[in-house]
Amino acid sequence: MGSSRRILAQLKVRPYNLAPSCARDESLIQRWYSRIAVNSSSVCNEHRNSELRSYEAKNISDADVPHHISPFSRCSTFRSGARWVSTEPASLQADTAAKAVNNAVVEVPNPDDCIEVFVDGHPVKIPKGMTVFQACEVAGVDIPRFCYHPRLSIAGNCRMCLVEVEKTPKPVASCAMPAMPGMKIKTNTPMVLKAREGVMEFLLANHPLDCPICDQGGECDLQDQSMSFGSDRGRFMETKRTVLDKNLGPLVKTVMTRCIQCTRCVRFASEIAGIQDLGVLGRGGSEEIGTYVERAMSSELSGNVIDICPVGALTSKPFAFTARSWELKSTESIDVSDAVGSNIKINSRGPEVMRIIPRLNEEVNEEWISDKARFCYDGLKRQRLSEPMIRNAKGRLEAASWYDALQAVANAITKTSPNQMAGIAGKLADAESMIALKDLLNKLGCENLRCEGDGLRPIADIRSDYLLNTTIYGLEKADVCLLIGTQLRNEAPLVNARLRKAVRNNGAKVASIGPLVDLTYKHSHLGTGPETLLQLAEGQHPFFSVLAKAKNPVVLVGGGIFERADREAVMAAVQRIVEKANVVREGWNGFSVLLLNASHAAGLDLGLVPGVGVPANWKDDVKFLYLLGADDTPMHEIPEDAFVVYQGHHGDRSVYRANVILPGATYTEKEGTYANTEGRVQQTFPAVPIIGDARDDWKILRAVSEVAKVKLPYDNISALRARMLAISPNLFRVDERELASMWRQDLKPAVNGKMDPSPFTSTVENFYMTNSICRASKIMAQCTAAFSGVKGAVNL
Repeated sequence: MGSSRRILAQLKVRPYNLAPSCARDESLIQRWYSRIAVNSSSVCNEHRNSELRSYEAKNISDADVPHHISPFSRCSTFRSGARWVSTEPASLQADTAAKAVNNAVVEVPNPDDCIEVFVDGHPVKIPKGMTVFQACEVAGVDIPRFCYHPRLSIAGNCRMCLVEVEKTPKPVASCAMPAMPGMKIKTNTPMVLKAREGVMEFLLANHPLDCPICDQGGECDLQDQSMSFGSDRGRFMETKRTVLDKNLGPLVKTVMTRCIQCTRCVRFASEIAGIQDLGVLGRGGSEEIGTYVERAMSSELSGNVIDICPVGALTSKPFAFTARSWELKSTESIDVSDAVGSNIKINSRGPEVMRIIPRLNEEVNEEWISDKARFCYDGLKRQRLSEPMIRNAKGRLEAASWYDALQAVANAITKTSPNQMAGIAGKLADAESMIALKDLLNKLGCENLRCEGDGLRPIADIRSDYLLNTTIYGLEKADVCLLIGTQLRNEAPLVNARLRKAVRNNGAKVASIGPLVDLTYKHSHLGTGPETLLQLAEGQHPFFSVLAKAKNPVVLVGGGIFERADREAVMAAVQRIVEKANVVREGWNGFSVLLLNASHAAGLDLGLVPGVGVPANWKDDVKFLYLLGADDTPMHEIPEDAFVVYQGHHGDRSVYRANVILPGATYTEKEGTYANTEGRVQQTFPAVPIIGDARDDWKILRAVSEVAKVKLPYDNISALRARMLAISPNLFRVDERELASMWRQDLKPAVNGKMDPSPFTSTVENFYMTNSICRASKIMAQCTAAFSGVKGAVNL
């Protein structure tokens, strides 16, 4: 708090101007000054320090930020919920909207649907249905709050958002009061200030003085707002109450005595995560948050309650007592634990990643991330490969120099014919390294390249055949959705949360063919396998008419379908459903494929699929196998005399079979390009230095090519990306999503194969153990043990 006060004193700004806002990170704060505003509710409390640093760097003066108005008043456009409201003249609105950032969802309201209210004497036009709280935000007035959150239902618990409305006898809770035409709202009167001071006094009455030992210290809403609105003395002389801590599992630490009963966590659990594990027990002075039955939170999104908790009641258990927020360096990046590509911020101190928190992106992950994305970071420093290794004559791996390791690889290449070579890109490979692998093997005359998983070849010809064409955000508009061979809670929890949002908000009807699982929302289980799929393809199933009559139908195929031997026949049946039910139409492409791994979309864009002449039984004849971080390839299928090169960052499954190990960098140590399951191109950036003697993956492949006398034509990442632009231009458009080619049945070859009657299954058996980083994580191992066999939890 000392550093915060010092900065605020230099700026001459009242502390409550830095109250919770989703513009915590520096990039969003910069958008305030490019006339783009963001929602002023909390995304995650951890961003406070980057905000303060951004203020200090900009040297904002009194004239720039008025004492009684937040920085949002400098913006011409303000979004409330999912809508953006303009306070500029109509002639400037079009220009302002054009400046909106890529990840903002902009909807300009119809002027006929707006009303005029007065906030502190200033007229403001807002859409009908907005609350007084939202009207104040549009006007640029920052209202303090604890319980309000834009993505949760309104509770009105904390009463901190009290304002005065003319002709009302007492202050009103602005978050729960609808705005009416001509309403005159006052936010800074003596009555309002005294009421807020009284509310703060009640909140602090039983709150412990734990600030020096609380992990929320320095980024706590209660600290900031008590400084801004609280009294300079306390009158509560009685004994403070205490509350027993709850066991919410290995991820969330509880100190329930600090809880102020805002119920954000309860509403998140029931509304977003779809679990009923948390609730309010008791009333009045005995009220507390509890779990009814003592058990861990059985959700893949449980860690998000840490971000939305305004005090130190819910904090990160793995992060506890490890660092203070002002000690951490923050780096924007993306998560690569699944194919969603959630936007994250990596907080590091020195050479170590200390924690991972979400970053706002409306079109991808909103402000949530999965527990796997948030907590697997401890695996980044365990079981790491930090130096090259060569297997000696006794079958043991021993450390070697880079020269010796590269020479061993080059010697193996020269002894092997091109048709006996193969290369496999793993789940976490970035586009740059996959280009280098492709160019290296192609120069050697080898066409046997693939992403990990043998089943992606049939869908690689047409881009719309392997992307989530509906888009993640577009799933909210779906009114009917058919899931085929997928378990969304395991494979993509954030996509599942979007579909849950469509069910809750739009009454969408969801049906599934595959494993019977709890998706956290109501859905119909039509069957487990191909028999039901054929009935739908022939139009004989009752659900077919529901799908055909839908306004925005979606057919979502899980990635596990492509691991089946009959995948082509299954996809042919899916294509018939899509065609007969008119799922793809003008302005709407409801056919979507959910890829499972971060590397798949970019790998297919780059053509990492076997050439036409590569036989199906290629593993029988392979003599040289290059594994680019591929840890899930069944090595028992590779001949014993094959020379295996493993290039990766963890000592995982493939290491036991490798003849040469070349240590690479993780996604937190390098700059890399990824495309998520909807084809959106995003990048990772180095947050910490590369460990030991490891190197960037593309640089290793470039070195291999030079030693093998097939030198690749790029020496820096700029030249490499120029090559990427030539192969797949869409991968050069960062933070954008290029529309895929429309689904065309007439371009697809006829398939006459029969389907295997075995049921559809998900290939993700354990949500917490899907890649080498997760398998090295102690936290993920604890989650696996804690949630094994829990009814309603993830399938393990």
